[in-house]
Amino acid sequence: MNSFSKYLFPENIFLNLCSSNKMQAFAKISEELERQHQIGRSLIFDGLNQREQLGSTGLGQGVAIPHAQIKGLDHPIAAFARFDSPISFDSPDKIPVSEMFIFLVPYNASIEHLQMLADVTEMLCDDRFRTQLRKASELRAVRQLFEDWTGAIG
Repeated sequence: MNSFSKYLFPENIFLNLCSSNKMQAFAKISEELERQHQIGRSLIFDGLNQREQLGSTGLGQGVAIPHAQIKGLDHPIAAFARFDSPISFDSPDKIPVSEMFIFLVPYNASIEHLQMLADVTEMLCDDRFRTQLRKASELRAVRQLFEDWTGAIG
């Protein structure tokens, strides 16, 4: 199992998320993660926002990877969001974001967050995986794609 799917629980997959901009997306995701994991939404929102102020986490091709270190968190948390309509994200290619891979890691985390970032980046380089992910319309199918991904697809 790859490091991203290891921490991606079904309740952290948000399909057809309605949001008109990046900050609203962060707020909605923070609210959901607070509800699921009892982490203060302001800690999540502030962490994502602070990281985003350093530079956009929009990679291009409609994908962003916002991430943050969260004080008091004792294990990483991964989430995936797909928007009902793409949102502007200051991506290098100026293409609005339709899919977001989110991860939260403990403050002063070890290299775990770097491995998560590397795994997600490798997933996104896999054209077949990206196509299957975009076509998957049910939560279970999305979760299964992440679980099954080993770098050998495509």
